[in-house]
Amino acid sequence: MIKTAVIGYGQSASIFHLPFIDCLPEFELVAICSSKPEKVAKDWPEVKVYTDAEQMLEESGARLVVITAPNEVHYELGRKALNLGLHVVMEKPMVTQLHQGVELMKLAAARNLCLIPFHNRRWDSDFLTIRKLIADNKLGTIHSFESHYDRFRPTPRQRWRELPGEGVGTWFDLGAHLVDQALVLFGKPLAVTGRCLALRPGSPVTDYFHVQLHYSDKEVLLHSSPYHPGPTLRFKLQGELGCYIKLGFDPQEERLRDGIVPDSPYLAKEAESDYGTFYSDAEPEVIESVVGGYRYFYEATAKAIRGEGPLPVTVQDALDGLNIINLAEKSTVEGRTLPVGSTTF
Repeated sequence: MIKTAVIGYGQSASIFHLPFIDCLPEFELVAICSSKPEKVAKDWPEVKVYTDAEQMLEESGARLVVITAPNEVHYELGRKALNLGLHVVMEKPMVTQLHQGVELMKLAAARNLCLIPFHNRRWDSDFLTIRKLIADNKLGTIHSFESHYDRFRPTPRQRWRELPGEGVGTWFDLGAHLVDQALVLFGKPLAVTGRCLALRPGSPVTDYFHVQLHYSDKEVLLHSSPYHPGPTLRFKLQGELGCYIKLGFDPQEERLRDGIVPDSPYLAKEAESDYGTFYSDAEPEVIESVVGGYRYFYEATAKAIRGEGPLPVTVQDALDGLNIINLAEKSTVEGRTLPVGSTTF
């Protein structure tokens, strides 16, 4: 088993990481570092608890560390872990500056270590369904794709993602997922037009985005608003043979919150009532959703660490995504469309 330590004990660690590390036989959870040691000790009484991350990295005996701390400290924690010879899983968007990611990528390669950005939404049921529809040529040539993540959160909250700092706000948080999914589907765009705004009164960070990715043969729209309480569009995929529309969100996050264990066959299977629909000249066709599974990220991570398979997500993927994030913010400030370029970081 791969001895694993986790830095941070917020929503990300509690919902998206610890249940899988605890459940999957490939891993052994040996330590958690948190500013809330009493809560961690209560929830995980058999696990060593630290309040100092560097001490945990040096003393825990872990081979893998999962970093879920605030984005602005990812780089420094990742650098320390790699220098100590640990493999690293790092919450998206991995780092806040491109040069930081490049340095960590080179360091991991030099030490022959795995550095893996955590983009679990690649294993959302609805996204896997989109990938299958494209692979099966169900819609023919794709010309338009919309990816929405709207919620009803009209009042800012006191949490690090909504306070001033590096790598905060909805665009860095949710946008990182939507950008990554778009790049998986279509690769790098030619240009980006962004509107990343703070619409809520008193909000010090971005809470709304409407970002266009421009390709030679298609347009991609990424959108999120904090003012949407009702049923929400998740995906709209349009091609020469028709259109696929998907409402609602992948069920895994909500079910993990409810305590459904990661090895439950129910965790990632969508209800039939949540399936998307394909529209064309013929009768509308309900499309059964592909069964997702966040566990696949960690299963692939274990294989990569053992040298038995590729990384589930590469640092290059994360840097390409961060470049789009940065360009959309710059586009917002400058009020113009910006070219992406062909740079490989």
